[in-house]
Amino acid sequence: MSLRAWSLLLVLCGTIFLEGIDVAMLAVAVPSVRADLDLSTGTAAWVMSAYVLGYAGFTLLGGRAADLLGRRRMFLGWLTVFLLFSGLGGFASEGWMLILARFVTGVAAAFMTPAAMSIITTSYAEGPQRNQALLVFAGTAAGGFSLGLVMGGLLTQLGWRWVFFAPVLLAAAILLAALRLIPKEARPEKTAGGFDLGGALTAAGAMLLSAFAIVRLEHGFDGWAVTALALAGGLALAGVFVAVERRAATPLVRLGLLRKASMVRADLGALLFVGSFFGFQFVATLYLQELRGWSSLETALALVVMGVDAVLAPTLTPRLVTRCGNGRVILGGFVLAVVSYALFLPVGPDWSYAAMFPTLLLTGLAFALAYGPLTIAATDGVAEEEQGLASGLLTTATQFGSAVGISAVTAVYGISGGGLDGFRAALIVPVVMVTLGALVTATGLRSRASGREVHGGTAATKVTVS
Repeated sequence: MSLRAWSLLLVLCGTIFLEGIDVAMLAVAVPSVRADLDLSTGTAAWVMSAYVLGYAGFTLLGGRAADLLGRRRMFLGWLTVFLLFSGLGGFASEGWMLILARFVTGVAAAFMTPAAMSIITTSYAEGPQRNQALLVFAGTAAGGFSLGLVMGGLLTQLGWRWVFFAPVLLAAAILLAALRLIPKEARPEKTAGGFDLGGALTAAGAMLLSAFAIVRLEHGFDGWAVTALALAGGLALAGVFVAVERRAATPLVRLGLLRKASMVRADLGALLFVGSFFGFQFVATLYLQELRGWSSLETALALVVMGVDAVLAPTLTPRLVTRCGNGRVILGGFVLAVVSYALFLPVGPDWSYAAMFPTLLLTGLAFALAYGPLTIAATDGVAEEEQGLASGLLTTATQFGSAVGISAVTAVYGISGGGLDGFRAALIVPVVMVTLGALVTATGLRSRASGREVHGGTAATKVTVS
């Protein structure tokens, strides 16, 4: 790629890096925020959950908006909103202020991230160049999260408000570079049927209620009626959304796209893989800080080895994809993750860091193998005018996955009575999730192989998730 192409990619990767460090730094800083503002346990939990709720609730709409309203316009506009509300969070003096700031920041990310990904998939030629760009994008996401853990620990020592102010500085730098590097685009033509307002409202409502229900799972049986009601409302609105889309002249989501097996399988795989990753990271953090008494900085430094994927994703993974194909590399990542999490199941009350290190290293390697190729598979073969939608579907899947993973391990931990036994029980969740993901990926490989046998084809040597 040319220097300008690499510069553009660097700016777009800066967005996902920004998102990664933003989430990770706050995860480390929440105990300090809670103590300083005298927040209740429920309010402190919602400081984290509000971001996920806003992100998961509007990502599908954000992805389609990039296609219909302009990718550059959506990217720059919502990056500005992200910058402003991250800064406002740093000035919060009450819990509700933080929750509101985090919710709007999540909504901004829901529009910004799919726009960035769709700019990549429409700016770089499909094939090796786009694959390399997406793998760099995926590695940057993981690297941002891993580095954010360390940065969160360091900034919290200076004061938790810096966890909100630091992303403002990075976002401002990205915005200035993006104004220069992202090429201007023609204003999208207005469709004959206009914007699908009914689809937008029902989709956002269904996603918000579903995300709310998933987040509430961590409360176990407490308030189960509210959780059940939210889930039922989300499913009902999803049914209304499908009915609206079937009748819309210009639907928000072309339902035919959901019949693309490779994309659906990649999105489901991403949901399971990202959910297992965040669930494991959450349990490991609790184990080190609550059971072992490690400081936030010590915990962050211990987990930073998982950031090895930031190096391997853009270097090793492209070679493996070229040699073996997306499907086999994704399957290898899932199998490695199964082994990694299983090694941590017998965790003891006084395990040395050397005993934990294999799991942490293998987890990072598994992420490098699986996440980037899943991103490629989720957008491969999709028409240019629907790349934003495909990116939005993938991002929706990853956000719901993170919510499911964290909520599920929290619920299992609570039901199991907490303590070491609770940690061991909760660790079963990520093992189950990546095992299911491996089965989904293997099914795709078998389907591909069967298709070649039926048609007698031997020319296609690149295996993809289909």
